Amino acid sequence: MSTPSPTRIAMALPADCRTRLMEMAQEVNFDQGTRLFREGGHADRFWIVRSGTVTLDVHVPGRRAAVVESLGPGALVGCSWLFKPYTWRLGAEAMTPVRAYEFDAGSVRMLMDSDPVFGSAVGHWVGQVLAHRLQSTRTRLLDLYAPYGSGSFL
Repeated sequence: MSTPSPTRIAMALPADCRTRLMEMAQEVNFDQGTRLFREGGHADRFWIVRSGTVTLDVHVPGRRAAVVESLGPGALVGCSWLFKPYTWRLGAEAMTPVRAYEFDAGSVRMLMDSDPVFGSAVGHWVGQVLAHRLQSTRTRLLDLYAPYGSGSFL
């Protein structure tokens, strides 16, 4: 039996904050292979996966992008919308057909600024997601690029 992830919206946000955020959602669909965003692009929106799988990847010069994490239902896709200069730090692609909730980043940031309780809850949630992604990315890149037997381990 798996434990629900504390980074998923249902576990991470109090019900009242989750309700307020979901009132701002638009339902969207992505075909398999669709790029949601690329590293360096303008981060003006974010998504919560309803169904399907989105992969996060990092550009590696001279190689294919390295997949660092796969995200499923309830997961936040995109964190860069919250921090200036609002530029994507990773890329994201729909690995299967994806149904998601899409949010306008500017509108959510305005609500966060006007409602400190909501802003704190969303900020802590995104921070928790970032901490998890940083560790996941670090582990994945070590798996991919650390020399075998180098003693490089966590």
